[in-house]
Amino acid sequence: MKQKTSILLCLVAVFAALIPLFSSQAKHQLTIVSYNIRHGEGTDGKTDYARIARIFTEQEADVVAVQEVDSVTGRSRGNDVLQELAEAAGMHPTFARAIAFDGGAYGIGILSKEAPLSVQRIPLPGREEARVLIVAEFERFFFGCTHLSLTPEDQLASLPVIRQAASAMKKPFILAGDWNAVPTEPFIQEIQQDVTLLNDLTQPTWPSDVPETMIDYIGVWKTTGPHIKATHTAVLPDSVSSDHRPVVVKVEGL
Repeated sequence: MKQKTSILLCLVAVFAALIPLFSSQAKHQLTIVSYNIRHGEGTDGKTDYARIARIFTEQEADVVAVQEVDSVTGRSRGNDVLQELAEAAGMHPTFARAIAFDGGAYGIGILSKEAPLSVQRIPLPGREEARVLIVAEFERFFFGCTHLSLTPEDQLASLPVIRQAASAMKKPFILAGDWNAVPTEPFIQEIQQDVTLLNDLTQPTWPSDVPETMIDYIGVWKTTGPHIKATHTAVLPDSVSSDHRPVVVKVEGL
């Protein structure tokens, strides 16, 4: 009886010792979404922030890169769209204005389960409209969102700016967004010197009704996140909520 009790106590001790390990592994996983929401207007002509937020909650997203976001514009009827999405999804909003628009602002944003420790808003080239990179710092990583210019020359001109920002980061740097370039174009070829792209480049994201091209990306900076690996990647089959489809990547190794 004493021997059985000793064995049982040993098993309990081993299990107790493993609990922190399992907990630590769980903390090192992250679900990332990137989504160009077209200011909330779907392909059905309806503006529905709740259905967009449901995508993030259903995916149990930890952090989201959001592009084409209105902030208190006439088009959004004075709504702070990122704030609306954050409240519906139970996340923290961080907005970056790219341009003044319709009585308010238009730009990009980050939604996150954790409140950012710091935020940078960095201007980028864009001859058709000004562009911006937003970077939020969290406990274990940096997360960047950008919506790049339609012009290939401006996309390439953005790369030194992004590289300079990344050079100061001492934690893994994840970069996501609508980069307005297909995988074979110069910007995507060039940025892959610095970034490991995590999503499946064979899955098109635009237009949402009949996707033909991949222009939405999630990647990790090679020098700061060499051990980060994608464990799951998907382009969600939502053809209505926006003219883009959402990209989801689950990673481990943070």
